[in-house]
Amino acid sequence: MQLRITKETVKDYVLLTLGTLLIALGVYFFKFPNNFSTGGVSGISIILSHYMPSTPGALMFVINQALLLVGFAVFGKSFGMRTAYASLVLSGATWALEYICPMSKPMTTQPLLELIFAVGLPAIGSAILFNIQGSSGGTDIVAMILRKYTNLNIGNALLFVDFSITVAACAAFGMETGLFSVLGLALKSVIVDMVLENIKVHKAFQIITSKPDEIVAFITDDLKRGATKIDGEGAFTHEDKTIILTVVNRFQAIRLRQFARSVDAHCFILITNTTEIIGKGFRGVM
Repeated sequence: MQLRITKETVKDYVLLTLGTLLIALGVYFFKFPNNFSTGGVSGISIILSHYMPSTPGALMFVINQALLLVGFAVFGKSFGMRTAYASLVLSGATWALEYICPMSKPMTTQPLLELIFAVGLPAIGSAILFNIQGSSGGTDIVAMILRKYTNLNIGNALLFVDFSITVAACAAFGMETGLFSVLGLALKSVIVDMVLENIKVHKAFQIITSKPDEIVAFITDDLKRGATKIDGEGAFTHEDKTIILTVVNRFQAIRLRQFARSVDAHCFILITNTTEIIGKGFRGVM
């Protein structure tokens, strides 16, 4: 069977690689040197390396590959190729960095600053992956298996596992590092949600105008977006009006607002933020 590679597929894998590398940079340069164990395979690797003669990067590589094999054994061909790809890139990049840029201590003497980057970079990377329905593997594979065979609340189960790993950091590295890890765990989900919402945000336009043809032509021909026209009537003037509904990205929103005002200086424009758009031309939840 011939593999069809589309422009969208290439774009998704570029974003998948970018997001995964951001996670790897945050984990290697900031989590590993400070022993911040905020859950996941990286947290397990940091704690195990404290008791075993091995580096966190090597342990992370081994654990991730073991989970990949389990994933393929359980799900077969249906196991997500994006998850497998991201897991390989993350494990390989983290392990490679240990040889390319070995670190024996943190980059700075400011643990709070290091924690911000240790949480922020992986959170941004994870948000990029989530936005294209991707995953970096690791404990996400465990979640997929639990979802298949049990009725557990997966979110709560993973939170419990992450919290247990974080508590274990207190015993391994002391209360100061442990408390920083707890703080990082609390910040992680907040930052992921915040970044994800900003990535997904689009602008929904409602344009009430007496000159709809030029504006619709600009939306369809220049912006390459769809639009819907609704006939209306001014409540005070009783003039015939057209309501144009469309959704565009942030950069297109600036152009559309300027063009609509240049065509009809008296048009009425309502612009709202929207993050969940289901339909042709947008990613939607099926």
